Amino acid sequence: MENLSNNNSEDFNLKKTLSVYFKQWKWFVISIILCCIIAFTYLRYTTPQYLAVAKIMLLDDKDSSSGAFNDLSLFAENEDAKVEDEIQVIKSRSFLRNVIKELNLNVQYFITGRVYDSEIYKNTPIVVNFIESDSVINNTNFNFYTQILSSTDFYYRPNEDDEPKKYAFGQTIPTFFGGMIITPTTNNIDNYVGSDIKVRLTNINALAESLKYRIGISPTGKSSKVIEVSLTDPVIAKAKDIVNTLIDEYNKSTIQKKNAISKNTADFINDRVDLIALDLVSVDSSIVNFKTSNKVTDVASEAGQFLNSSALNQQQLDAAKTQLSQLNYMNGALGDERFESIPSNLGMGDASISGLSSRYNELLERRRTLLKSAGEQNPVVLELDQTLNDIKQNLQQSINNSTKSLRIQIGSLENQSERINSKIYSVPGQERKLRSIERKQGIKESLYLYLLEKREEAAISLTATSPSAEIIDEAYNSAGGPVFPNKRIIYIGALFLGFLIPFGVIYVSDLLDNKIHNKEDLEKIIKNIPVLGEIPRATGNDKSLIERNDRSILSESFRIIKTSFDYVSRGRDVKQYGNVVFVTSTINGEGKSFFSLNMALTMANAKKRVLLIGADVRNPQIYSAIKKHKTKAPSEIGLTEYLVDKSVIIGETINEYNINDIKIDILLSGKVPPNPAELLMSSRMKDLFDSVSAQYDYVIVDTAPAMLVTDTLLISQYAGHTIYLTRAERTEKDILNFAKELHADNKLNGMMLVVNDVKQSNFGYGAKYGYYGTPVKKSFFSRMKF
Repeated sequence: MENLSNNNSEDFNLKKTLSVYFKQWKWFVISIILCCIIAFTYLRYTTPQYLAVAKIMLLDDKDSSSGAFNDLSLFAENEDAKVEDEIQVIKSRSFLRNVIKELNLNVQYFITGRVYDSEIYKNTPIVVNFIESDSVINNTNFNFYTQILSSTDFYYRPNEDDEPKKYAFGQTIPTFFGGMIITPTTNNIDNYVGSDIKVRLTNINALAESLKYRIGISPTGKSSKVIEVSLTDPVIAKAKDIVNTLIDEYNKSTIQKKNAISKNTADFINDRVDLIALDLVSVDSSIVNFKTSNKVTDVASEAGQFLNSSALNQQQLDAAKTQLSQLNYMNGALGDERFESIPSNLGMGDASISGLSSRYNELLERRRTLLKSAGEQNPVVLELDQTLNDIKQNLQQSINNSTKSLRIQIGSLENQSERINSKIYSVPGQERKLRSIERKQGIKESLYLYLLEKREEAAISLTATSPSAEIIDEAYNSAGGPVFPNKRIIYIGALFLGFLIPFGVIYVSDLLDNKIHNKEDLEKIIKNIPVLGEIPRATGNDKSLIERNDRSILSESFRIIKTSFDYVSRGRDVKQYGNVVFVTSTINGEGKSFFSLNMALTMANAKKRVLLIGADVRNPQIYSAIKKHKTKAPSEIGLTEYLVDKSVIIGETINEYNINDIKIDILLSGKVPPNPAELLMSSRMKDLFDSVSAQYDYVIVDTAPAMLVTDTLLISQYAGHTIYLTRAERTEKDILNFAKELHADNKLNGMMLVVNDVKQSNFGYGAKYGYYGTPVKKSFFSRMKF
């Protein structure tokens, strides 16, 4: 676990990662400055936009004229109008077209500028009047340019590049859609003399469509009836007028709609009142005819009288029948030959019968008393019998008369009862008919009264209709200044973009980078070959060859490499050619000749006898670097001539040079041969290296690239050490696998690595501190201090 954490920490080093970006701080500064300049230019020449906002509250229509029949379920709405529906109504094209016509927005005036045109709103120096009808003008798109010459004349041109034509104010100008007349405004025409004014005529439908998408309408909160109406425009006064006029148009439209509904409602009510009044008169006539034909005034009260009469008649009839039964009983009792007592209280009000029956009972009681003391033949008894018989006859005669009278009375009562019952039986039908007529009368009357009430309500609402929107805040500049472009956001974005561009470029380039940059990169890829050091990149003022007593960075880097070479070489047991150093690389252009020459000069500057051999016979580069430093006429014989001509001795090929006051022997490569590989395999190569290795302290050999040709490998047995050169930002990491293979197969003796052309900022070690003894570069802020 500890090894794993160590590997992870080695794989990712935050400080090193950030240092990659800190090294390029100049690009960050330049990028930020450029982005800020672009932002400033953009803000300078971008037309500012202002935001006008108004707040309105949508009102319910419960109390408006359209609600005359709201208490009827047929006309009542199921729910309140949705706020979203009203928003769509406000943004309708018809409203927007009315706003455009009201404010004359389809004709715009601009002062032309070098970058953008500024619109003139309201206080325009000129006014364009069109001769054609509005229907033609409202569907026309047309631009033209004018230049005011004076208060009476101006130049006119349909297109900006057209030749101007002079016109007088008030003169008719022909166009493809008809004539137009331009007149000045006397208030400020003198202020615009010499100014170019652009006039734009826009199709109203297209302008309404554009305005629809520019206007923002939204509720201030969920389930809120307060909505915001906003518009962004370069002219804040114009934006305010558009928003306020749009709200006014909406209120006007809703008032007109409500008035139309109220008028239609009033007309409908008047028609219905007239019809129902006629129906009500007809129903009243029906009631009168019904009562007249049935001879009733009040069916209910007369029915009660009939019931009372029937009950009284039935009572009288029952009493008469009872009296008749009693008389029949008395008559039956009198028919008996014996003298029997008869009821004396059954006369039912007949005084003669009551008196006779009482007299009869008294005499009968007297006779019974006499019979107790005398017989039936007693004269007094006989006389009483005669009296009783006379009374009985009189009583029977009276009973018969009363019976006849009661029977007549009973018959009369029964007839009267039948008449009363027939009337009673006819009452429900009359009452039903009357109730049906009265029900119609009640319905018609209540509807008539209801409509009269609603007619008054409609008449009142027609003269007192309220708008559907209450203005909470008229249009105002919500931001107090332009909302676009936002300077703070633009500058923050410029800073961010200025930082992001170099960061992204560096990140992507680093992500796609497959080349080495310093010693540290090389050591990560090749771990088993020592790296001697780094050679800094030479700038325009730096010399490419080191000098005697040189204290430059280039000279110090080669001294470090020489010291490292001596240290590494002492640790190796090289039996032959221990002072012979081959310099090679993977591909061409990695600086072999440059390194070989400077390495030889560094060793020679240390009081060593050094020979530099140009063994790259295919592409020799050493002579071109030293040709201006020759001290005498050099020999034209080189390595190629030595290998080809056996008569040439080694001494004839070696020339002494004084380069920057440093003496060094150089064996040039000579002419380019047609068969370099075969030539390098010559046996004279061994004689050459045997001889020079014995005569010189160091023999530096500039060879061909090892991967491109086999020249270096053919003579590698003569090298005691091999310096394998790589170049920062040129040598690819994948190509270094070839160097690994060469070392693993021992094809090159004593391989050591050197990184050439390294930026000072990328030095693996010491980059932050520089070289000892060199002038310290002060930072910009340090130089600013006094």
